[in-house]
Amino acid sequence: MFKKILIANRGEIACRIIRACRELGIKTVAIHSEIDRESMHVKLADQTVCVGRASASESYLNIPSIIAAAEISGASAIHPGYGFLAENTYFAEVCEACGLKFIGPSKESIKQMGDKISAIELMKKSGIPVIPGSNGSVDPDDSKVSNIVKKIGYPVIVKATAGGGGRGMRIVISEETLHDSIVMAQMEAKAAFGNPNVYIEKYIEEPYHVEFQILGDKYGKIAYLPERDCSIQRKHQKLVEESPSELINETLRKKMGKIAKNVAEAVKYVTVGTVEFLVDKKGNFYFMEMNTRIQVEHPITEMVTGVDLVKEQIKLAVGEKLSVSSEKVKILGHAIECRINAEDPDRDFIPSPGTIGKLFLPGGYGIRLDTHVYSGYTIPPFYDSLIAKIIAFGSNREEAIVRMQRALKEVEIEGVKNTSLLHSKIMANEKFRKGSVSTDFLTKYILGR
Repeated sequence: MFKKILIANRGEIACRIIRACRELGIKTVAIHSEIDRESMHVKLADQTVCVGRASASESYLNIPSIIAAAEISGASAIHPGYGFLAENTYFAEVCEACGLKFIGPSKESIKQMGDKISAIELMKKSGIPVIPGSNGSVDPDDSKVSNIVKKIGYPVIVKATAGGGGRGMRIVISEETLHDSIVMAQMEAKAAFGNPNVYIEKYIEEPYHVEFQILGDKYGKIAYLPERDCSIQRKHQKLVEESPSELINETLRKKMGKIAKNVAEAVKYVTVGTVEFLVDKKGNFYFMEMNTRIQVEHPITEMVTGVDLVKEQIKLAVGEKLSVSSEKVKILGHAIECRINAEDPDRDFIPSPGTIGKLFLPGGYGIRLDTHVYSGYTIPPFYDSLIAKIIAFGSNREEAIVRMQRALKEVEIEGVKNTSLLHSKIMANEKFRKGSVSTDFLTKYILGR
């Protein structure tokens, strides 16, 4: 087992990793920017190292400083969490070159699945169902683009090849807006990922977003865990997740799980990851992407399976055999996660940084809280706006919803706008309570747009 791990991240995921390490008897090193000196993950870690100024590019994305911090502190491994450098092939390569264990998949797996076009081509060769698309990146000034889209059929969606989190995406419903949509997506992709390449896919209307947790060890064993439904989103970013999905019956679960397992086998995947699918109204499903890291929403899978995914991730990085199997894992109830973000839902989810005054976060039976904030903590404007994740567990979906409603009523956060009241509206919505809501749910039934 590792003796000391450096956590190349911040916020609630850094706190989550520190706690897992503590249970495993592993010392931790927290990196932080100058503005993050008072963040909770800094207070919890055994050692801390400042790696740069406030901006992410000068701190949490500063690879030379992070590697130096690992070497100075004596860490033998680096856990990247999610976001920042978690799916950065170059960072994984540098860790390996410096004799540091990257707690994640191989650089080859990251590279294969990080570029959406390459991933889709690999899936086609492996017989995995994919959404019809452009079969490569597109140029807005290429005369062939119009014919490609006509063959696919409107509406289509333009997506960044190196994208994620809803950035570099544009829905196109007619040829009149095709050129400008591609240009705008390229500009956004360049700004967000340093790569302007985009491709085109058929836009599936009112789909469900369903994903499967994958685990793999270096001995070739792969397992999938019960699905998560992540259909409730804003700007293509998830707000509410639950497990299991009301849409998926046992037959479809096994079918999709097997395909997810095939995806992992195609890239010889080792460690924890997620295979994401879009599911249409007829129950047809298509590979969308694979995230080669731990997910924000991993707690709901932990709650319904009893598997500690972060500890499992660390053990797999050490080289231990996979301790779970798809056949033996049972669904133990129902779990829902609400992401409480420092954003203003009434102003198109504009970020709301600032200092938290009065703070009361929920607890009690069946409630799990993953957070890094406290009264007096200042939320900086430089990073993700996530304040906390509230996870409600129940013996069934109805009980989980009731628990979540109770928990949300207890939330008091003064000083910053946040999404807790929006989540209360979602939980009370009749359509949500009936289950099987598609990705347009928030816009149609809560925001009324």
